[in-house]
Amino acid sequence: MSTSTQQFVQGLKTKKFISFAVACLITLIIWNLPLNSFGIDGLTVIHRRIIAVFAFAIISWITECIPAWATSVAVIGILLFTASDSALAWMTTGFEKEELLSYKALLATFADPIVILFLGGFILAEAASKTGLDVVFARSLLKPFGKKSEIVLLGFLLVTGVFSMFVSNTATAAMMLTFLAPVFKALPADGKGRIALTLAIPVAANIGGMGSPIGTPPNMIALKYLNDPEGLNMNIGFGQWMIVMMPYAILLLLIGWFFLKKMFPFKAKTIDLRIEGEVKKDWRTVVVAVTFIVTVLLWLLDRVTGINANAVAMLPIAVFAITGVIKAKDLQGLSWDVLWMVAGGFALGLALNSSGLAKAMIESIPFGSFSPLLILVISGLICYLLSNFISNTATAALLVPILALVAKGMGDTINGIGGVATILIGIAISASCAMCLPISTPPNAIAYSTGLVEQKQMLRIGLLMGIIGMVLGYVLLFLLGQVGYFG
Repeated sequence: MSTSTQQFVQGLKTKKFISFAVACLITLIIWNLPLNSFGIDGLTVIHRRIIAVFAFAIISWITECIPAWATSVAVIGILLFTASDSALAWMTTGFEKEELLSYKALLATFADPIVILFLGGFILAEAASKTGLDVVFARSLLKPFGKKSEIVLLGFLLVTGVFSMFVSNTATAAMMLTFLAPVFKALPADGKGRIALTLAIPVAANIGGMGSPIGTPPNMIALKYLNDPEGLNMNIGFGQWMIVMMPYAILLLLIGWFFLKKMFPFKAKTIDLRIEGEVKKDWRTVVVAVTFIVTVLLWLLDRVTGINANAVAMLPIAVFAITGVIKAKDLQGLSWDVLWMVAGGFALGLALNSSGLAKAMIESIPFGSFSPLLILVISGLICYLLSNFISNTATAALLVPILALVAKGMGDTINGIGGVATILIGIAISASCAMCLPISTPPNAIAYSTGLVEQKQMLRIGLLMGIIGMVLGYVLLFLLGQVGYFG
């Protein structure tokens, strides 16, 4: 390793250490502030601790001083030991049990139904990769797009987008980027076509995730609160979401194709497309294919079958475990860090709601004097800005619980903008539209790691598609709200 590289690495470590120290210092300061300094009526010591933990999470996620999943685990650990009904004895002396968080509920966030839904998607992707079905699917889907460079680009966008609607967009991006090597062999090294194809993968993966409830974590987080029987209880179905959001995603993919081919034009007009890899011809492949089809059908027909999408996710997990398609060593390669990160976000949401802190915070803000349109715009912009720098999953997990209470408290006054669904689904859209930087989303990071694109190139297309996506998305939600589509 060169001296300059060593200095860079050391500088990065020093920066992260300082950021972590600052996060801890701010947390300790908030932890010990007088209760009346927050300007929130009825604030308790437990509330103050939760605010301190909340601040630690935000700073850690933004600065990435420690990994995002580690922040989530730390959040759950701190809440367990300092604010739950199973905390350290000296931390709970003088408190009523009703003031404390349920330790069972906090631990249950690791196995929240949404986490199981994630796990089901990861297992499907792993099984498809093991049997070679992912390559077969991609090859079959790209074949109709021929050899014309710009049409092949469209093929990559559409195939990546469709895959991302049903399995992890991170896994999809990683899979599709592996198909680029043979394509690049047919392209001039000095052309911009390579940049277009490389950027097409994260753009399509981020956009495609909006097409289905399971496509991206923010979608599932929004639906969790919209469909909560003890909350908004709107009963928005899997198919109901896809009927409107899938065409919206495809429209954005077509817009993305137009701008990518204009901003990064191909020097070679044709590409000899060859995707290496064969499907394994054994009974396991049949099991995976049938299970994949049945799982997707059950997700699409949840309102007909009555089976919740979270429960459906257990089908591939159970089938592949019983048949041995997925073995113990395969589980080690799953994205457990993503699952743990999601759990931390849910734990924060649980702490805010079950402690009454979120309600107290909202009641201290004069939302009644705010225009519903202003709340809609501000919440979307805040989500978009945060999601460009921290996990869009973490951002949605932070904002959705608060906005759900805000929207519910405003009652019929938000009907003019389309109701509560417009606000919460708008957060999911804003989170997915944040794709400006390599750190914004895992697919962006994967594309950037190839060394084929510069950050400024990613910023150009990411900012453009983000703005277009948010504008069209909010217009769509507004129109759907006017006709009462989501109830």
